[in-house]
Amino acid sequence: MAKLQATELRSKSIIELNALLLGLQRDLFNFRMKKNTGQLQQSHLFTGVKKDIARVKTIIGEQAGS
Repeated sequence: MAKLQATELRSKSIIELNALLLGLQRDLFNFRMKKNTGQLQQSHLFTGVKKDIARVKTIIGEQAGS
């Protein structure tokens, strides 16, 4: 999964960002389940998804404030 760029996120609407956020949260849940069962081979993806979620939430907050 590629790192999400803030400039790309700013061009999206809040509805698209919320859909993206939902998908990222689903991915995080799946990674968490795989980690707890010992099936997660690429542990760096876990941290990357958490940072992407934070990035999307920041952009949503910026757009909601303006």
